[in-house]
Amino acid sequence: MIESFNYARNPKIIFGAGKFGEIASIIQGFGKTVLIVTGGRSFQSSNDWDSFMNSLDAASVKHFHIAVEREPSPELVDHAVAEFRGKGVEVVVACGGGSVVDAGKAISAMLPTGESVLDYLEGVGTGASHDGSKAPFIAVPTTAGTGSEATKNAVLSRVGSDGFKKSLRHDNFVPDVALLDPSLTLSCPPHVTAACGLDAFTQLLESYVSNKASPMTDALARSGLEFVGRCLIPACTDGATDVNARAGMAYAALMSGITLANAGLGVVHGLASPIGGRFDIPHGVACGTLIGAATRLTIKKLMGEHGVEHPALRKYANIGFLLHGTQGRDVAEGCEMLIEKVDEWIETLSVPRLSAYDIQEEDLDDIISETGNKNNPAPLDKDEISTVLRMRF
Repeated sequence: MIESFNYARNPKIIFGAGKFGEIASIIQGFGKTVLIVTGGRSFQSSNDWDSFMNSLDAASVKHFHIAVEREPSPELVDHAVAEFRGKGVEVVVACGGGSVVDAGKAISAMLPTGESVLDYLEGVGTGASHDGSKAPFIAVPTTAGTGSEATKNAVLSRVGSDGFKKSLRHDNFVPDVALLDPSLTLSCPPHVTAACGLDAFTQLLESYVSNKASPMTDALARSGLEFVGRCLIPACTDGATDVNARAGMAYAALMSGITLANAGLGVVHGLASPIGGRFDIPHGVACGTLIGAATRLTIKKLMGEHGVEHPALRKYANIGFLLHGTQGRDVAEGCEMLIEKVDEWIETLSVPRLSAYDIQEEDLDDIISETGNKNNPAPLDKDEISTVLRMRF
């Protein structure tokens, strides 16, 4: 019997190599004045940027630009809103990685009000409720990782001892259009491709085994995981210039955004939030370095409490068989194959350990105290979470 579930709306999705060439006409469907949000330098130095500017000029579209150098902070969003709110911006376009997309999403949400975004952040703001009004928003990811092009939340952060990573969230904040052109990711360097790819994998796996998963999210997550299995290592190594490998990872990241928005995530993302708030560590690295240990501990706890009868164990096993390109019925064998494959990826991709980002032994207790299990199929206690951290310290 299929249990009841809810499913959030998706953006209009435009997917395919070369589709970025349509961006000017897509923008014109929303207005004639656009604010473009990008990362620090790389996109602006590319031929794609030059073509973009030329197409806007040819279409008589007025354009403003803001660069996001690091993960977006509330202060960056407030500054952008103050600078551009009076300039008649009719549509916001974010071209960049997950941080850029999150920044663009938050700016589009705050332009109509002009208020501080901090008031609306979950857990740290004043508790104000956003009414969902926004400037139309187009997301153009240039990395394959966060899936933010398909979600309703924008993650903002402040790094330090009192830091945080918190979401601005509303159903209306789902991008109006998600334009995914895998050719835009071809210049993404291997270490960034790896971190982003492991973030997408973590989101797919955690949503697949989530306590809130449904047959619909299962189907999407499994399809994304299949492409990760085929494309992650090639996209980071000898297939980095292969647009087909890049397309596979772009699709996987998109699916991860859709499934996390509907099924939720697990303990790895419960850990990534306090770690990312306190330390300057890329989100994808935090997820990638922890997913193997967290999966091992979760499987161990489920087997200790349920034998091999828990439905999540069958799911873990199915992905183990999928990633190895084989079939099997033995749940324990499939689970071990999954763990072996993830450990192999972490080793092959040289994913840094937590200590590489100035995280000290004495910091672990504070991280653990702020960690939640989210929708992990087995809730890990503080000692088990400590074990996960120490396995990758």
